[in-house]
Amino acid sequence: MAMGVTAALGLWAAGATGLPGGGNAFTAVVAAAVVMAAGGQVGLAGDAGDLAGARAELTAMPLTVTLVGALVTGALFLRPLRHHAVARARDLLALAVPTVVLWLAALAGLSTLARHDFPLTLGGTQEAGGDLGDLVRQLMSAAHPTIGFRTDLGPTLFYGLLWILGVLVVAVLVSRRTPLPPRFVRHHQAVRPAASAVLLLFLAYVSAGLLIGLVVAATKGHPAETFAVLLLGLPNVSWLALGVGIGGSWEGRAEGPFGLPMPQILDHVLRGGNGGKDLSTVDLSTLASYDGRAWWLLPIAVVLVLGAAVAMAVRSPARVRPWRHALHLGVAFAVAMLVIAPLTLVEARFGLSVIGIGDLEALGAVVLLRPHIWGLVGLALLWGLVAGFLGGLLAAPLRHRAATNVP
Repeated sequence: MAMGVTAALGLWAAGATGLPGGGNAFTAVVAAAVVMAAGGQVGLAGDAGDLAGARAELTAMPLTVTLVGALVTGALFLRPLRHHAVARARDLLALAVPTVVLWLAALAGLSTLARHDFPLTLGGTQEAGGDLGDLVRQLMSAAHPTIGFRTDLGPTLFYGLLWILGVLVVAVLVSRRTPLPPRFVRHHQAVRPAASAVLLLFLAYVSAGLLIGLVVAATKGHPAETFAVLLLGLPNVSWLALGVGIGGSWEGRAEGPFGLPMPQILDHVLRGGNGGKDLSTVDLSTLASYDGRAWWLLPIAVVLVLGAAVAMAVRSPARVRPWRHALHLGVAFAVAMLVIAPLTLVEARFGLSVIGIGDLEALGAVVLLRPHIWGLVGLALLWGLVAGFLGGLLAAPLRHRAATNVP
């Protein structure tokens, strides 16, 4: 329900209520957004009859919807365990099994709703004049072109199962108060402080992005577009800012009249390579070439990553050495980046052409944003090692000061 409300508000802000088909279309698009947020597969299909060809493809995750669902699910899953001194494996399974079954049933129901067809308005053909233009318009009118989407139920349930299991495992790992089964207690000190620190880091970036977005909506105009980004793709942008801040990069392009909810500076970079026909690199230097304020991503990364390292060290036992803090945070940050970076992938293509008349391209658009995953993972490992070591050194005086202030 939380994911559905978030998706509905975001799509409403993006203007999806004006789609052809009224309420049925909007309901189907909201259901598709929730399915995609859980890793499900929603396939696009174009139909232009025998006289024309159509193609469509979309791979993207609205990570605001994903994050809201993960936080709510994790909190509700852990709530019954808060008063337990010890959690046996059977206790965790007794909570996990009905949660997974209910989630898969809900996902299957959403998949049946996530299907719709839209008629295409061929504005591009109006520019063609003369007899050829009239012929093209007649052919396209006869073709009745449409674009629609359907959910592939099998892969959707499979990836939805991986999603819910991942959420439950991460919830147990990052919770400092939830008891663990006895056989896993000895791993508590090595895993939980680092896992919770990395989660804190990623949530700090989302919180900062939310604050910036609210300021932009209040001062720069176009509040609806800004809220669409916040409610659908805030983590997509915030975690890209984290990756860029530590020195990572993405590649992509944007061509055609359409795009996805994204900051203007990112759209400029993606369209910068030969008018969007060539791949552009998205990193600190290319962003700063359009807006010098992008350089602030580097010091912000230093402060927030080091802050997460200090929080991890303070929550760890005093006997843990700085080099162990470095190892714990380095591995946790690298693993988290290995999971998060692929989720920022965006691939959207749409095209329509008349067959037999020069393959005339009547309408087309491409949006591509692909992370350099292993480069991001390596940088996260390096930053985690350095920040973890420094955090271990800084935690000692903080503990001493806290101890001396205790009456």
